[in-house]
Amino acid sequence: MTLTWRPASTPANATVDRRSLGEGGQPDCNPPRGGPHRQEIRGAPRRRPVTLYYVTITLFDVTQNPFVYGEVVPAAAFADRVVELDRLVRDLAAAQKVFLISPRRYGKSSLIRLALAAMARRGVLTVDVTVSSFSSYVAFLEGYARALAAAETRAERARTWLRDAISSTLVEIGPDLRAASLPPAGGRPPGPTVSFPNARTDRDVSRLAEEVFALPARLADTRRRPVVVALDEFQAIAGFNGGSVEHALRAAVQRQRDVGYVFAGSEPSLMERMLAARRPFYKAGPVMRLDKIPADEFATFVDRRFLRSGMKPEPGLGAAIVELAGNLPYDVQRLAHETWDEVRGRNRRRATLDDLHQTLWRMLAEQQTMFEATWQRLTLPQRAVLRAVVLEQGTELLSADVRTRHRLGGPSTVQTALAALVRDDVVTREPDGYAVVDSLLREWVARQTF
Repeated sequence: MTLTWRPASTPANATVDRRSLGEGGQPDCNPPRGGPHRQEIRGAPRRRPVTLYYVTITLFDVTQNPFVYGEVVPAAAFADRVVELDRLVRDLAAAQKVFLISPRRYGKSSLIRLALAAMARRGVLTVDVTVSSFSSYVAFLEGYARALAAAETRAERARTWLRDAISSTLVEIGPDLRAASLPPAGGRPPGPTVSFPNARTDRDVSRLAEEVFALPARLADTRRRPVVVALDEFQAIAGFNGGSVEHALRAAVQRQRDVGYVFAGSEPSLMERMLAARRPFYKAGPVMRLDKIPADEFATFVDRRFLRSGMKPEPGLGAAIVELAGNLPYDVQRLAHETWDEVRGRNRRRATLDDLHQTLWRMLAEQQTMFEATWQRLTLPQRAVLRAVVLEQGTELLSADVRTRHRLGGPSTVQTALAALVRDDVVTREPDGYAVVDSLLREWVARQTF
């Protein structure tokens, strides 16, 4: 694509010397090398020549990075998960109460947002709340009520609806001054702020919770449309009010036939305990567990994204990115994104394995200070076990051979260190062993520690 810039100072009655024009009276788009193309303008002072600058911009120059990380991945950049997305949408359309369990960095939140977008296209009202972002039970109830009120597009009607629905305590509703200056999220205007200043005692909060948890059904009845609620990082709810929130929420949702729920958690062990026998959500709905995307399919996806952006990957690049990133969706997108930027910054259109490794070293250098701080916080047994997880691919850590080779001590010492690493979100438990949560930290430990 060629853009031609005409100077704004050219006199209106000026005549361009047509000998310097191309076909159709347009300026010649092939100026001589060595400088801008100068043309004499009749009627203008001879000592003020007009300069036309020609800038050639190719589609590759304006192509956006095709890999996304650090935010919810849009549909175009979302890898695979077709089967999971289809199942989740079908269950939510049937007003099921779905439990989505996934380790961190597996793309859980992006999958949820895609499902909500699909439901919204069907005319369903969608509500999205991240439970772990709230510091107390009352703060969660306020945020939940706010999200539900925001589904009502008319602000005044939302205020009236919420005040009518909450009778157990004072409801204060006002505009969100912080969100007013931001663009609408998902095409929806900012919702009102909601607070319950008089909910102080356990009895007050318990009565308030019953009314707030009944709001989705009231919303569906008022709007005469189905409602879908996503409660992300749902495992955090167990820390509110001594766990009694599980009983109150289960009692409410089991009566809401026009409301679909997805309770999503990124700490599988906590989520599994919440679904165990004698817990309120035992057999409350279908359970979905996200697994890793098959490595060969993920590698093909990466190579195709490079190609579609106008950059040719060296054979095996996608597979190498997936392997180095531990086949974790977040980490794969991150490493591919940074590699694409590295090549693009050099104004090249071919990405090689050398580019990948240079990118990896740059990223490790950028994270050096943070990884050193993480390492310093660990006890000596935890450091030794972390190195063993990295070098042994997380398997056979309790075997005598591995414990001897890495000087880990007895089985109880290893188990204690592993439990601490899992609790601190450094290591995660997988079906076939343990893995470092951050693939970059794994590579740093392998290269920088002894």
